[in-house]
This record gives sequence, structure tokens and C-alpha cells, in this order.
Amino acid sequence: MTAFASMFFYRRQSLAVYLLLVPPLLWFGIVYLGSLFALLAQSFYAIDEFTATIVRRVTLATYAQLFTQPANLDIVLRTTQMAIAVTLAAAVIAFPIANFMARHARGRIKAFFYVAVMLPMWTSYLVKVYAWRLILAKEGILSWCLAALGLDGVLEGMLRTPGIGGPSLSSSYLGMFIVFVYMWLPFMILPIAAALERVPASLLAASADLGATPAQTFWRVTLPLALPGVAAGSIFTFSLTLGDYIIPSVVGAPGYFIGMMVYQQQGMAGNIPLAAAFSVVPIVLIGIYLALARRAGAFDAL
Repeated sequence: MTAFASMFFYRRQSLAVYLLLVPPLLWFGIVYLGSLFALLAQSFYAIDEFTATIVRRVTLATYAQLFTQPANLDIVLRTTQMAIAVTLAAAVIAFPIANFMARHARGRIKAFFYVAVMLPMWTSYLVKVYAWRLILAKEGILSWCLAALGLDGVLEGMLRTPGIGGPSLSSSYLGMFIVFVYMWLPFMILPIAAALERVPASLLAASADLGATPAQTFWRVTLPLALPGVAAGSIFTFSLTLGDYIIPSVVGAPGYFIGMMVYQQQGMAGNIPLAAAFSVVPIVLIGIYLALARRAGAFDAL
């Protein structure tokens, strides 16, 4: 029987490939996409204000509630602004690190950098968040270091800045921003490094031979060819920031984010339609970003 099956699939190799693809495709189609469409369907229902039961009738009342109530709209804008700020900061910090890893580091130095970048990802997520809460506390090690360097006045000035400040770094949007950038930075560094490693050194040498300065080579050669890596990394940082609810719950100023609202509305308030509507917002934002990135040619080098 085994020999017959081996001969059968040997003569029909394409059939064997399709059969191997069936289990993962079923998982992807039923579990992943199925749950996503179920979530989308839930967002078109509404909840009865008197009985607190879900009215399973197609309506846009939940989306109207999401985008017309100032509190809900403020949550969407606050989360989006934080995600954009984290993505831009992560890209600026990650690019020189990724460039050194891809184009200059060799041997053990290169291995060390890759391990150093991935090492924080091997640690418990909650441990890192609570560790940062202690680091950013009013009497934490960061405040102590800044005071020892005579920069405590700078810290106080930032904490007094409207919109980003607070009683301490652990209770401010600035502290939340720092934690977000730390958490998602590896997801930006690795795709950019992979994209830079595919940039031929001969193109950089040709640019220099044609009289281009290092800055011109960066803007006209290196950056356009590395845009797919930047786009991939920004998708990670942007989407992870949009959906995270643990960091805003532990670190930062009072104020809900999208992930926190999804958790509260589904787990505590029982308003599943509103939670589903909030969950659709990151999907739409990521879709818009991908469309803009593709139109800008960010994926042409893939």
C-alpha cells in the first residue's frame, strides 16, 4: 500500500503539492478569515439600550456611534496619532542600526547585533512592560540618571508639556511612547536590514563613481531600494501599536486606546458590536496605508 501511494504521488507531483497545501489553506480560510468576517458581521449589529441584548439586524448605528460620539472619535484619533509617532520614531532609530548590520558588520559582530536585536523578543511581554513602568517611575532609575547628569530640569519641562506630559514618565504619553518604540523596534530593524542586504554594493559604488555625495546616494539609491523593508517594518509597528491594550493600561496617562476599548466593550460591557466596530478601524487604516505605500512604489523592489 505504501509503495502504491509513493508511486501514485510520484507520477502526480502537482497533486501531492496541492494535498500538502490543503491543511494550512483550510486553517487560513476557516479559522483566520472566518473569524475576521464574523467580526466584520458583528460590527453591523447593534445593542438594545434597554435590554442590553444584541439586535441581529443589519444597521450602521454602531458605526454612527463610533464616529459621531466625540469620546469614541477621540480614542481613534489618539491611537492613530500614537501609532504614527511610534512608526516614524522606530524607522528613524532602526535605519542606521539596520544599515550597520547589513553593510558594515561582519562575522561575530554581525551575529552579536542580530542576537542583541532579537534578545528582547525572547523575554516575557508583561515582564518588559512592568519593568519599564518601574524604570519610568517618578523615583525610577531613569529619573535618577537624569538628575545625576543635571538634566532633571529638562525632564520636568517635558512632563509639563501639554499633550505628552504628566506627573511622571510612567504616567504620561511620552512614557507610553518610549515603551511602544522599545517594544516594536526589532520589528522595524529586521525587515530594513533584510532589504539593505539585497542592495548590490555595485550600485553604491557606481553612484560614488558618478560623483554623488553620500547623502545623494542615500536618498536616491539606498532609501528607494530599502523602502520595501521600511514598509514591512512600519506595518508591524503601526498595526501592533493600534491593537495593543496592555501598554496603555500599565504605562501612560489616563485615556482609552482602541485595544483597551475592544477589551472593555467585549469583556466587561458586553457590547460586542461596538467592540467589533473598533476592531475594524485598524484593519481599515492598515488597508489604506498599504494602498498608499503601493501607489508610492514601496513594493516595486520586492
